Amino acid sequence: MKTNNTIFFARYLFKITSIFSLLFFCTLRSQKITATGSSWTVTIPSITEAGSNYSGVYESATNQILLTAEVPLLLGSGKVSVSYVSDPTWNSNLVLSAKRTGNGTTVCVLCSITGGSAYQAITLTDIELFRIVAVASLASYSNIPIQLQLSGVSVTIPAATYNSKIIFTISAL
Repeated sequence: MKTNNTIFFARYLFKITSIFSLLFFCTLRSQKITATGSSWTVTIPSITEAGSNYSGVYESATNQILLTAEVPLLLGSGKVSVSYVSDPTWNSNLVLSAKRTGNGTTVCVLCSITGGSAYQAITLTDIELFRIVAVASLASYSNIPIQLQLSGVSVTIPAATYNSKIIFTISAL
């Protein structure tokens, strides 16, 4: 009888150890985000009549940037934030905005993406663009399309080449 109890205990201990090991290694895995796409160059038309101004709003392709994001199992959810840095110069009157135009692809049945479907002004500090929620598995999304918008273009802004880099970060809620 002791042999059966010993075997049962050993199997039980093995299962418990395996579950704790799996949970431990899942917590070690951090969030991950990757952005792909090409540079967006806005073509501003020439003004042909005195007293005119630019239309002021320009949009990129709906999939100008494609994001791949992962949120580990135990984290359950994460937020994707966006900010920009001048590269090397940017005029503060120009407003760069971003929005999510789709959900991308995932194999996770109980995962979801919320927020970010309306343009949000990108600032020098991180602002939340959207959230990823996982219920019972690793949330992994690929090809989440992001569209950009440039507004504030005006004849009052000095003529120059302005560049910026957009930075995406992912973190726990």
